[in-house]
This record gives sequence, C-alpha cells and structure tokens, in this order.
Amino acid sequence: MKDPKTPEPSPAATAVAEPGFPDLDARLDGGGPAEAIDRLVADLERDGNYRLLLDALLLKARHELGLPLIQVGRYADLPEADRLRFEERYVEALRHVGSRFLAAGEIPTAWAYFQAIGEPGPVAEALAALPTPDDPDRIGPLIDVAFHQGANPTRGFEWILRSYGPCPAITALEQSGPADPAVRTACVERLIRHLHESLVDNIRADVTRRGQPQAAAGAGIAELIAGRDWLFSDDAYHTDVSHLTTVVRWSATAADPEALRLALDLTEYGRRLSPRLQYDSAPPFERTFEDHNVYLKALTGRDVDAAVAHFRAKLDERDPSEDGDVQSTIPAQVLVNLLMRVGRQDEAVEVATEHLLDVPDGLLACPSIAELCQRSGRLDRLAAAAVRMKNPVHYLAARIQAGEAEPS
Repeated sequence: MKDPKTPEPSPAATAVAEPGFPDLDARLDGGGPAEAIDRLVADLERDGNYRLLLDALLLKARHELGLPLIQVGRYADLPEADRLRFEERYVEALRHVGSRFLAAGEIPTAWAYFQAIGEPGPVAEALAALPTPDDPDRIGPLIDVAFHQGANPTRGFEWILRSYGPCPAITALEQSGPADPAVRTACVERLIRHLHESLVDNIRADVTRRGQPQAAAGAGIAELIAGRDWLFSDDAYHTDVSHLTTVVRWSATAADPEALRLALDLTEYGRRLSPRLQYDSAPPFERTFEDHNVYLKALTGRDVDAAVAHFRAKLDERDPSEDGDVQSTIPAQVLVNLLMRVGRQDEAVEVATEHLLDVPDGLLACPSIAELCQRSGRLDRLAAAAVRMKNPVHYLAARIQAGEAEPS
C-alpha cells in the first residue's frame, strides 16, 4: 500500500522522467526552442525521415510565426493574417519535402506533395528523365502517376506501350486518355511509331521465312510489300488488324511530319489486306484504309486537290434526312479540319458557315466558326454568320474587332 502522505506524480512529471531524446533535451536546455527545432530538422534530413520532416518544418513555422505549436481545430479558423502566413510556410514545407523524395528516387511519394501544391513540373521532369525500370513492381506505380494521374501522360503512355504492348495502350488511351489534345496527339504519334516498327519487323521476318530477297535497309512498308501479293494470300496478316484499324483512325490527328509519313505507310499495308479483314468505319472514312490514305497524303503535301475533292464529294453524298443530327455533320467537320491543315482557311470558313451553324461549339471536333473567322481574318463572315445564328455576342465582337483593325 502506498503511503497516503506521498503525493502521486503528475502525468507531466512522469512523461519527463521517461527516456526521451537526450540530444534534443540538451539543445532545448542549452540553446532554447529555436535551436532544438533546427537540430530536429537537421537530424530528420540526415536520416531521410522525410514524412516526419514535414511535421518538423511545420513545427518550425508555427514557432517562428508565434502560433500554437500543437494545432487544435482548423487552420481556417485562425485570423486571416496568421492563416495566410502559415499557408505560405506550409507550401514551402511541402515543396521541400517533395524535393527530398524526388532526390531519393521516390517519385510516386513525391507526387503527392507536389500535387497538393499544384506544382507538377518537378515530377514531370523527373519522369521524363527516368529510364524505363526493369522491375515490374516499380513500373506500375510510375505509370499510375505519370499517365492516369496526369504527371507526365506522354511518358506514362510510352511505358504502357513498352511494358505491356499496344492492346493495353490503346485501351488506356480510349478509356482514360489525357484531355489535352496536344498530349493525346503525342500519345497517338508514339503508337504510330511503335506499330509501324513492329509491322516492319514482322513483314521482314515473313519474307525471310519464305526464303525471298529482302528490301534495302530502311525501306518503308509500301516498299516491303510492293509486288509481293503472296504476303497477303489466304487472308494472311502481320499485325493485329483491330490495332491497325484503330491506330489508322486516330492518325488523322497526328501533327509530326514523320508520324504522318509512317501512318500513311500503315494505310498502304491496310489497303492490301483481304477485304474480309478490313472493317468499315463511320462517314467520311467508310473505307478505313482507303479514305485515310487520301487524307494523310494531303497532310503530307501530296495530292491535296484530290483529297479536298474527295471529301467534298463525301459531304455532298450525305443523307439530307439526317440534317439536325450532330453525327451527320462529321463529314463537314472533317473537311474543315483538312482545309485548315492544308492552308485553305477561306474554304474552311465557307464550309463551316454552310454546314455547322447549328452545332454547339462544345460538340465540334473542328475549330468553331468564331475561331475560323478570327484565324482567317474574315470577321465580316463572322458578323454575317452571327446574324443567322442569332448570336449577338459574336456579332458585336466581330463588328468591334473589325472596326479596331481598320486604319484610323
């Protein structure tokens, strides 16, 4: 039984009596709180304990700002001046700790810190510079951060393609592809290059297997298959035809000249396949490989007049009974895109104002009428179109901008 005259030790006294952190105690007793906190920060940096480092940096910030060292309640409840000063230090701490994780090669962990402060740049750069990991357990989280979470979608897509092949890459681009058209185009161009390289290898392997002479090194697909109908006998093919069809369909969005040339080469192969292996598409690309061949030739500077005439004819062939259906305007949108890409802006404005006035801008797969008129300098056409569209905003903008452009 305890002596009733002996007082019970307080919880605080018990806590102090427990073995603690002697070095920090010495710093606190000898140099005060600021020195002890600095020592804690330095120790955590040295040991690579970056998760606790964030807490230590926030402790340092609270101490230097004169705030309670142990937060109770929400930061939003602090006086505005204190909250703003603390938020600035909080961002600095997250940036600092994220940088330490990056330097340690822990990119997925670093991403959580940089994402929290809206600064994806450092992680995007680290992903771009990172060689493709051999460890399958490591590549998965990196792909998730890069592609699915958007830290560096083109790099993530490249890893999907290299590590898992075209089928998962196509599925990823279809189901969770990047919203940014430029980034999506870059992914499509990587897919074009991958499929072209693979198809060339497969064709050459078939030629070797048959004991036939090889084409010169560096020959394209069109050269490899020229005069060799036997490559396609008995419905033969050298790549997954569904993959080929999808990539060719997407290739119209490509911008890089080399990617366009390779995509055109893919259509040359597709055209030679057995009709039983060629899938129909929606207008104006009903004959997938033939129609894309015409379109891509124009984008590479070949037979432009023929391509424009080809797709104008497609537009004229549409069923008038389908007018009013947005899907029925796709041939016009395709023609507008083609005309813009081959430098025929005035013609693009003409087609758009004739066929696309009733299509909301958000449903267009080509530039809006306002953008087309702005880019072509045809603000008079925009004003006229705005009257027909009953759009006073476009009308007034066109009139004002046209007036400002006139010499005074």
